[in-house]
Amino acid sequence: MPSLRIATWNINSLRLRLGLLDKLIEALQPDIICLQETKVPDDLFPAQDLEPLNYPHTVFRGMKGYNGVAILSRLPLQVHDAAPDWCGKGDCRHVAAAVQTPSGALELHNFYVPAGGDVPDRMQNPKYGHKLDFIAEARVWFADRSGLQRTVLVGDLNIAPLENDVWSHRQLLDVVSHTPQETEGLDAWMNTGFIDAVRHFVPPEQKLYSWWSYRNRDWRASDRGRRLDHIWVTPDLKPTLRSQTILRDARDWPRGSDHVPVCVELAL
Repeated sequence: MPSLRIATWNINSLRLRLGLLDKLIEALQPDIICLQETKVPDDLFPAQDLEPLNYPHTVFRGMKGYNGVAILSRLPLQVHDAAPDWCGKGDCRHVAAAVQTPSGALELHNFYVPAGGDVPDRMQNPKYGHKLDFIAEARVWFADRSGLQRTVLVGDLNIAPLENDVWSHRQLLDVVSHTPQETEGLDAWMNTGFIDAVRHFVPPEQKLYSWWSYRNRDWRASDRGRRLDHIWVTPDLKPTLRSQTILRDARDWPRGSDHVPVCVELAL
């Protein structure tokens, strides 16, 4: 049975960490790489530098210095452009494509959800309000497209939804990325028609992280992480799920991102 490997990674500047994509490919052998925080406007997207990686099909949306998303694929892509301008901000946080697999088209969404600032209060911190509005708008949009099939949603969703998606549920309840408003909002979005493909393999009782702060001098020793990076699939794809990988060693790559790649393999 042929397989399809989809990896997602907040690269935290594509041009700065372009050389690390070789390491990701060597470790995971993905057919598709979804990147967030590319931080490069479209006219400066390093397409020529990516050519040696052998991912000839790309779609991307970017801006100078902030945000930005991209999909690199070994399989043909067709841009899926029906989504709205989220929260009317034009800030390049979502790109989607139809992936042409041997078994038919697969709809793929790549998101970079707003981080939300530091204060979990909409009135004091507009960034937190923007984050809540973004996930609510995404929930409504996907709810209106009920009955989706052969659809995968990935990205840095900037929320750790489960108690064991953070190093301390009790201490992080008031910390942006794990507040009840955020986790309930993300759950409601996922419940519009998706399942958590990574937790399909890893029980909720087990700690699981994909991000460790740059402030942690010895991140392995302290292991104060959060699972901010996600892969969801529609229920019809559940029988095709083969494996998941969170590439923890990537946190030690030279000048690496504070996020590590997450990958799911499907039998498609």
